Amino acid sequence: MKELLTQIAQGLVNEPDAVSVVVDEPDEDGVIVYHLHVASDDMGRVIGKQGRIAKAIRTVMRSAANRSEQKISVEID
Repeated sequence: MKELLTQIAQGLVNEPDAVSVVVDEPDEDGVIVYHLHVASDDMGRVIGKQGRIAKAIRTVMRSAANRSEQKISVEID
């Protein structure tokens, strides 16, 4: 899952080397939080107009997590 999020983000940004993903331990509800970090100049590319790209990234990640019966959340920091 971490690799999928990294690949998606690196395809969107101008500085792919600055992309990093930090994974938190599951909370009491079993939700795993993925924190996506990008360069400050690339933040707009990852979020998109009115958050459309960020919403699409979260949708893709949630559907991939459902296949492996996981609950995840993606935070863009």
